[in-house]
Parts: sequence; structure tokens; C-alpha cells
Amino acid sequence: MAAISPLGLLAFAGFALSADLAGYVLPLTGSSNGGNTFPGVSRPFGMVKLGPDLYTGSDSYSGYQPTGNFTGFSMLHESGTGGAPKYGVVSQMPVLGDIDNPLADHSVPRAAPDYAEVGYYKSSLASGISVELAATERAGLLNYTFEGTGTRNIIVDVSHVLPSYRGMGLEQHYLGGNISVINDQGTIYYQGSGSYDNGWNRAPEWTVFFCGYFDSEPTFKTFLGDGDNTGSGLAQYSTESELNSTARLGAVFSFNASTVVSRVGVSFISADQACDNVNDQIPDGMSLSAVRDATRQVWNSQVLSKITTTDTDATNLQLLYTSMYHMHLIPTNKTGENPLWTSSEPYYDDIFTLWDLFRCSTPLFHVLQPVAYEEYIRSLIDIWRHEGYLPDARSSFYNGATQGGSNADNVLADAYVKGVRGKVNWEDGYAAMQKDAEVTPANNNDPRDPSSSTKEGRGALPDWLNYGYITPTYGRSVSRAVEYAVNDFGLYQVAKGLGKTDDAEKYLNRSRFWRNHWNANLSSLGFSGFLGPRDTDGFIAQDPLSCGGCYWGDYYYEALPWEYSFNAHHDINTLIALTGGVHEFARRLEMVFTPGKNPTGSPAFNKTIFNPGNEPSFTTPYLYHFAGRPDLAVLRSRTAAKAYYHPTPDGLPGNSDAGAMETWLLWAMIGLYPITGQTTFLIGSPWFSDLTISLGGGKKLHITTTMVGEGGKGPGDPNSAFYVQLLMINDKRWTKSWVTWNDIFANGAEMEFVLGPEPSLDWANAGRPQRGQGYEPPPSPASEFSVDAKASDILENLPRPAGQEKRADGAAGAATTAETWDGGQSPGGDEDGNRTRTWYPKTTKDLAAALAGLTGLLLGVLWIQRRKNYTDRTCLEAQFAPLGAAMTKQEKCEPPLSFHDREEV
Repeated sequence: MAAISPLGLLAFAGFALSADLAGYVLPLTGSSNGGNTFPGVSRPFGMVKLGPDLYTGSDSYSGYQPTGNFTGFSMLHESGTGGAPKYGVVSQMPVLGDIDNPLADHSVPRAAPDYAEVGYYKSSLASGISVELAATERAGLLNYTFEGTGTRNIIVDVSHVLPSYRGMGLEQHYLGGNISVINDQGTIYYQGSGSYDNGWNRAPEWTVFFCGYFDSEPTFKTFLGDGDNTGSGLAQYSTESELNSTARLGAVFSFNASTVVSRVGVSFISADQACDNVNDQIPDGMSLSAVRDATRQVWNSQVLSKITTTDTDATNLQLLYTSMYHMHLIPTNKTGENPLWTSSEPYYDDIFTLWDLFRCSTPLFHVLQPVAYEEYIRSLIDIWRHEGYLPDARSSFYNGATQGGSNADNVLADAYVKGVRGKVNWEDGYAAMQKDAEVTPANNNDPRDPSSSTKEGRGALPDWLNYGYITPTYGRSVSRAVEYAVNDFGLYQVAKGLGKTDDAEKYLNRSRFWRNHWNANLSSLGFSGFLGPRDTDGFIAQDPLSCGGCYWGDYYYEALPWEYSFNAHHDINTLIALTGGVHEFARRLEMVFTPGKNPTGSPAFNKTIFNPGNEPSFTTPYLYHFAGRPDLAVLRSRTAAKAYYHPTPDGLPGNSDAGAMETWLLWAMIGLYPITGQTTFLIGSPWFSDLTISLGGGKKLHITTTMVGEGGKGPGDPNSAFYVQLLMINDKRWTKSWVTWNDIFANGAEMEFVLGPEPSLDWANAGRPQRGQGYEPPPSPASEFSVDAKASDILENLPRPAGQEKRADGAAGAATTAETWDGGQSPGGDEDGNRTRTWYPKTTKDLAAALAGLTGLLLGVLWIQRRKNYTDRTCLEAQFAPLGAAMTKQEKCEPPLSFHDREEV
């Protein structure tokens, strides 16, 4: 386990608020094993992220890697990204000895592991140089100590970028730049700019300006490459003070002093503004320790103190505050630094990506940073005003890449229903959402998926509007369909709130289009009914345990059909009904967490269908609430969090995705889970005995827990006493397994939990959703069907686009005759089941399938008859015992309802 830094070592006693909370932050957490977090120095949402760039032959997404050679220390980075590296520009590289060719390879390995804490970073180079870093929002400080012999040099290579080796066509390119070395009354400094393109969002040319000072007077030479920007050929190396070219260029500064301090500012407006930024934020003479201390104070006051606790468990505190730190690294607040348009609105950039962030990160951003969050919402809308579309992702002032739906719609809807108003123009916000919903964006011809735009908007909108589903004409057809449905639900929420009744009705109907992808006869692991691919001729064969390449051109993006089939969270009652009701839905959820059921799953996750390292699985553990099993939601979420998250460099279950992983963990630790686009929060189980969340405006959410032992006696063991026994909110007993924004966040609240080692049937009447004993499930606002509805009733009344005739199979689209379906896969009949149309077996195989289906139906009737009169209370208690416990009277359950028996599942 990573140790707490010596400078930040705290006594784990008393209120954490009185301590330097930054001491609990371990910036190297998640920096290896694919987490891709940035461990260098930055302030919250800071434009400057100053850190090392290392070469290993593989992509260094945040610049950092635990092995390899240093190639420079650059001012701009991102954290927790994928696809291909971005930035790694405005670089300095210290070198000892004579330099004959600055463009040659001057990389060196480490002499010792890097050291990181909030506000301070140190690297020790094998060449005998140490580099210490500190930063503000728009400037950085580099402190060099040259311990070896030889000439002491710093190379400023304007062409330096983070390369990519994946061969995906996403590698960044240096396009040209300039540099001037200026002697201002004995003070030598440099300024200039560099232009670049590409990276994970396939951005066109963008430019950054820089301005750098040294505390010691150097000599210098400038250099110019031969025009082959992939090579190291040198065309000029002289005392020329100004260069401007599309060829590689830069300067070498040489010093007599053994210690050199460099201050560097950046801007996206001009070199003069870059100079202003560094001189305003790190004036001449300001020490590294002063910058470090000021940065820690900013993190403590603006971020970390938003959540405080009296608990003293070091691991939990490290996880809490490190996760809060990493979720605040990006997006980047570039207000006043937008070169594309002038606006009075804020501007946030480096959004990676709302596909990753809308479930957990943006809701927590709202809770912890209400002022910045309102700015963020305004920025999204202002991007639409000037660019034409909301971004699903954005970097270097350019939208892209859109992996699924137009998920800024979800973010705006979430902000709207939770009361974000202030200076937000919601008429414009809704117009921006409507642009996503109604206007197909131009195709940007991304080679990963040339079928439609990956830059912005909804590229598959023509199918969505014409058919009410998406055909394989478009990549990611199934996963985009369920996301478009969630997007349209977001429009319904805002339209309803703005009094646009007709629009609200239209988008509510469209939010149900995901049902048109429900293939009732897709089967896997004993369960039938999954979201499947289809075209105008019918459903297409699909294994629910496979997503093919799971990439841009496949039916499903980055997750299995099993996973996506749980993602219509706005219409969950309909989903439950399609799966066979509450009991079958719960059994299906149990299968998701059963080890060994995913043949392509990660051994690190026990080959479960649930993937804790991927966002489409984020909400799945909490869906037990809709089946009356909040105890299992607690068990599954806490088990995953404890197993897959650690305050270590390899302590994330996957790519951080700009803090998405960390915010999932934070919600688990707080004991709540948001349903984006709704005001609902599902109640989990807090990890802390006393936790206070500052909500702004003097409001607080105070959460306490009391742990009791077995039978409610004595103190409970924190490792096992995590099931909710009782919850009081503002001194009133709470009888639901969920709360709303207004219940606890709008004005603050007191939440008092009693936790024990066994699930409680008394709290929220859990476990009795089908027995009429008072369990109130969370809302399902897009559902006109109950959880007890017959699947056939739903599939015979599928939603369809306005003006479309109802098809023979009940689905949306142009009228189609029965002759269209020649057996096999179909858009309705045999694959979706129970539709009014003609079907006949054409082959022996078809006949056998029909007989098998009839046999299954008969067995199902017998099974239902066996359980119809089951009311035994003892068996009920056994059913809802914690997993792994003995079932003393399981034999009385006819049929067994327990989830203990894995063979039954």
C-alpha cells in the first residue's frame, strides 16, 4: 500500500477538518495498470497540469508511466483518459553535457521512484538531475538541481507532444510554431507558440502560447529541424533569437548555476497573456515551497473540506480524499482563455467524456461544487450557441468523440430537475437538447466508424426517427439505442418542466423506443430476453455474452448485451416486466455477479458479467432496489468497492475515465447512488460513522451511522455490520429505500443510520415487493406498465415514431407483412414472441425450436402453479438472509426462492 507522504503525515485523531486533508491524498493512485491518472501538480480544474512525460513504447496517456525514460516535463496533460494521449506540450528537458543536436534522443531513465503529493512532485533522473514541480492554475514552476558534471542545459522543444503507438490514426502531430528569446534589461526569457492536432478527440489544429523565465542568466542557442518532423535532422543551430517554422524548433539554455528555477506560463490567447499568467500567479522570487503550500490550501479549502469526518481509518480516508482529488483534475476551467469566441459565459474544456461521467461524476460535481457546476452547465450551453451542438466530449476547443448517445442531454436534464437555475438560460438549454434530438450531425468520417458522426450529436438519428430503433447501418446500433432512449427521457423532463406539453409527450414516447430492441427469445444462462440487434427484416442472431469487438463498428460499445440490457433506468418497471417480474429480475441480477459466467471476462473480476471497470455496469448493483432487495444492493456494491479499489498505483479497476471510477467509489462510501435525470437517490450503506458534506450556502448533509451486532446487541463489526436496520431523516423514521434531492440535498438534512450484520426485513419493508406488505420501490417515471405486466402486452404495444403505421408485429416502422419474416430471426414473431402475425416452421430445426418453446411454456405453467400458494414466513426470512448464510428451512420453499443456491441460478 502506498504510504502517506512524510510532509503530509497526519495524526489520525480528532476532526479531519482540523488537519491538512491534502495529506491523505495519494496522487499516484490509479497511475498504473491502466488507470491513467495524472500524478503531477495542478489546482482544481486547473489549465496547467505540470508533470513528467515518459517513453516506454506504449501510450503514456497522462504523460506518466512507472517505467521508461523521461523525455520532458510539460505543462499540459489530462487525467484518466484513453483512446490516445492528448497534450504533453510546452516542455522542458534538463540535460547534462554538451548538446550537439537538440533533436536527438536525450531521454534518460529514473534513478529512483517519483515522489508525489498534493502541490509537489519530484523526479530523480539517472543523469544526476533532480526535477521538482509546483503549479498554479495557469503557470508552473520547475526547480532543477544538477548534481552531475558537465554543461547544465535545459532544452525547450516546441515540437514535443505525447505520441501514440496504437496505430489508430489518433496520434498527435506538431504542425508548426515559433520561439523568441528576449533580453529585457538583462533578464532573458523566451516566449512563443506551438500548433498541434489530433489526440483522442481527433481535433483539428489548435495553438498554445507560452512564456518562460529562469532565475539564473543563461546562454542560449535556437535550433531548427530539417522539415522531417518525424526525424531528428538538424538544419540550423545558432544564436538566432527568433524562429518561426512548420519544422521542429526550440531553444537550448545553458547555465553555470547548479540549481535553476524556471517559471512558465501558458495561454490559448497570446504569448503576452501567457507572460501575464506566470507573472501574476508565480511572480519572480516566489519559492517552490510557497507555490506548493498555496496549492495545498486551495485543494483543502475548495475541494477536500467539502466532505469531513471524525473517523480515523487511514485507508478509508486515503480513498475518500484521493478520489475527491482525482475527480477535480478535469474538466479544465479555461474561462478567459477561449480563442474561438468572446462570451460573458464561463468556458470549460477537456471533457472526457460525458458518456463516462453522467452516471456518477456530474451528479457529485453538482453536490460538491454547486457554483462551478452551474458554470459548467452554462459552458455546455454556450458551446452549443457557438458550435451548433452540445459536446459529449471536448478537448482543445473541439467536440468529440461521441461514443454513444448525446449525453450532455442527460447532464442538463439532471441539473434541471435538481433545481439548477441561477444564470442558466434554460430555454437555450432546451433548444440545445432539441438540436441533439432532431438534427442529424454531419458525418466526420471517423475511420473507427465511418457510418455517422462521432464528433457530436446523434449520428444514428435517421433510423431512430424513422423506425424507432437503430439498424446496423450505424455502428454501435444497440448500445446507442438504449442511450438515445435515456437522452430522450432527459428532453421529456426538461420539456415537462418548461411547460412544453406536446414536446414532453413526444419525447416520453421516444424514451420508450429501447423496447423495440428487446428480443424476447435471445437466451443466455437460463434467461430469455435481451437487447438485440435488428434491421428492417428482423432481429439478428446475437450471443448475449458477446459484444464482438465491443468497438465503434460493433452492435455494442464496450459492454455486453447482458450489461446494456439493464440500462433503461428511466423505464425500469417495463424492463422488470419484460424479464418476468420482480423475482426473475432479482435472479437475473444475481447471475450478473456469479463468478465464472462471463467466458471473456477478466480473471481479476472473477469472470463475472458485472464489470466494475466499465460505466455501463455502474448502476447494476443498485438495481436490486427495484426488486425489493436493497440489502443485496449494499452487499454487491460494497463487495466490489472493497475488492477493486485501493489507495495504490494499481488501485483502480479500470481507466479512471477522468474521475468516473473515483466518483462511483465516492457514492458507495457516502451511502447513496444517483439516478441521473431524476431526483432519485438510492440508499446504500455509509462507510463512516460520522460524515458531513458541505452543500454550499451554509447547508450541510450530516450522515451518522451506529453499528450493532447480531440481534441488535452490542457494537457491530465494521467489516460485517453494513446492512441498514433503521434510518432516521431529520428525526423521522424513513420507510423507503430511496430519497429525493429535495429530501436531503436541497436544504441539507440529518441522516442517522443503524447498521447490522444481517439484512432487516423491517427497514423499508424490504423483500416484500410482490406480497402487498408496503415496500415502495423507487420511481420508474417513463413506465406506463407495472412490474407485473405481461411481456406479451408490452411487446404487442411497442412505441413507434409519430405518424408511423403499426407493424404486423406491433413494432415501429413502415407496415410489413408476415411474408417478410421467413422464419429464423425476426423483428417480432418468433424472436420477440407473442405477437399477432403468421409464422410457420420452414425447416426441421424450426419445428424443433417450436416444440421446445411449447415444452418450456408448459413447464413454466407448472412452476407457477407450484409457487402460487407459497406464503411461509420462515422460508421468506431464509430467502432474505445474507448470501452464504445457512438456510435452516429451505426445504419449505416451494420452489426455492433463495439466491444462495448457485446451481439453481
